[in-house]
Formats: sequence, structure tokens, C-alpha cells
Amino acid sequence: MDGRSLELSYLKEGMFLNNPDIGDIQIFLDSGAFSAFTKGVDVDIYEYIDYIKRHKDHLHLYANLDVIGDSAATWKNQKIMERAGLSPLPCFHYGEHTKWLKKYIRNYEYIALGGMVPIQSQQLQMWLDDLFENYICGKDGLPRVKVHGFGMTTQSLILRYPWYSIDSTSWAIAGGIGDIMVPVVTWGIYDFQKQPLLVNVSNRPGSVNTTTKGKHFEHCSEKVKEYVLQYINSLGYVMGKSIFRKVKQTHKLKINEAWAEPKSDVSRRLLEIKKEIGISNSHQIRKLVNIHFYNQLGESCPKWPWAYKPKRKAKFNI
Repeated sequence: MDGRSLELSYLKEGMFLNNPDIGDIQIFLDSGAFSAFTKGVDVDIYEYIDYIKRHKDHLHLYANLDVIGDSAATWKNQKIMERAGLSPLPCFHYGEHTKWLKKYIRNYEYIALGGMVPIQSQQLQMWLDDLFENYICGKDGLPRVKVHGFGMTTQSLILRYPWYSIDSTSWAIAGGIGDIMVPVVTWGIYDFQKQPLLVNVSNRPGSVNTTTKGKHFEHCSEKVKEYVLQYINSLGYVMGKSIFRKVKQTHKLKINEAWAEPKSDVSRRLLEIKKEIGISNSHQIRKLVNIHFYNQLGESCPKWPWAYKPKRKAKFNI
């Protein structure tokens, strides 16, 4: 995992294991603590430890079971997992006292920063500026440790700091609702210092409406349409073609068919027949396009480690 990389932040039982079609992949297992916290449920640390041990041969990295809002409990879990013979990635969270960050930097070569998802970008930048300038990086600006960014999706912040790795679900969420990320060009080359075009390409009825106006493919100029098509074709994908028709609710789906609307009380339902699979009718392909974007973004970054050079002095201790 040289430089920034897009990690798999979850692992479903058997989803990737013993699958000959997957090939050699590096799996980063997240504990799911943040999701559990937002849903008000608990994750049993001993069940988590058992799960890791059962699948350890397939895991490249796995995170500590952090306790949101309780730094001491997070450290305790780190030690419990280590006593069990594991080497989890420790995590320092937004809002925690920096004494915990110093402790992680002293004791580990690879740490993670978390709790950043709900924080506004400007406030998050102030916090990260302080961490990278005053704790993570030395006087030469080079990072003392490898740093993973949990939920790091803001492009300006991805490019601002010498992350070793990051994870994000924005590529999947965007693809699921019909959006693809297309890099813009400056002087004939992709410019990842600029925000990408976010283009909705879904062909589902109703996708071209007031909520997508200005960003749906059908609303774009002919020049932009041509550019988007050139980009997706360069990745080996096509726009795709579908036809839609009303059929009885009892219709049995065939290959390359999908329901285009939710089930209702009426007798007939809109069916999508996919004549050509492409980005307009496959959320899986849209997600692959977005993964390509993040991979290209990572490849555009300097080789890790590189020096962080703050544009201004920052001090934001909590």
C-alpha cells in the first residue's frame, strides 16, 4: 500500500474469501464502531477478536475496536486485542486530547485518524493542520508515522496532507444514486487539484428532474457530453441502453432485467430491460468508474512520504 490507497472498510463473511475470481487483494477490516455508535448498538470485542483470528490470513490490516467518545476505553481495547496476539491499527479521534495522539505516535508506526465524517471541512482542516504540523510531522515536514484517514472524502484535504492511506464510501454512495466522478483537464492532462465533474448518468425514469438539473448527463452541453463519453470509454465502459415497459407484478425477472420502480398495489409495474450494460443502467459499473477516479487521484499524488508544508500557522488544541 504505497502512498494513498482506497481501502475496503468492511468485510462481509465469505464475501471475498475463497473466491477465485477476486485474485490477490488487500483487505482492510474496519471494526464498524462508528456505524454501531450511530445506531446505538454495541460491538463485542471478543467476537471481533475471534472474527479476525478466523480470517487473519485474508486480512492485510484491521482496526482497533474504538469507543467513540471514550479515549481510555479505546486504549483499553487496543491492549486487549494486543494481548490476544493481534496487531490492530490504533485510532485517534476528532475531539480527543492530543496526549493520546502523542502516545500513539510514540508506540506505533501506523495509526489512524477518525471521527472526521460529521465535521465541517473548514473546522476539520484547522484540526488536521494542527495535528500534521505540530505532532505527526517533524521539523522537516515529513511524517513520523504512517497515517490512515477514516472517512476521508474531501478532495482538498486528501491532497493537503501526507496520508499513507484513506478510506471512503463516497464512490459507492455516488454510484448508487447515479453519479460518476470525471476528472477535469488542464493543459491536456487530468488535474486532480480541481474538483471533478459530478455527472448523474442514470437512465431511470425520473432521473432527469429538478434535483439533477445542471448535473445530469442530459442537461450537459454537447461538448461536456463528448468529454464524459471519451472518459468512460477510455476506462473500457460504455453508456449502456435500456428499454422500459409495464408488465404484471407477477412477472419473473430474466437475465438483464430489473424493476425500475418499487412494488405497489397496482397490477402493473415498470420493468427495465437492459439491452447493453453500461454506466446508465448499472450501479456496479458506476462504482467502478468512481474507484478508477480515486485510483487516478492517488497516482497523481507524490510518493509517500512527502513533506507537509502548512500555508499558515495553525494551533487548534482540544
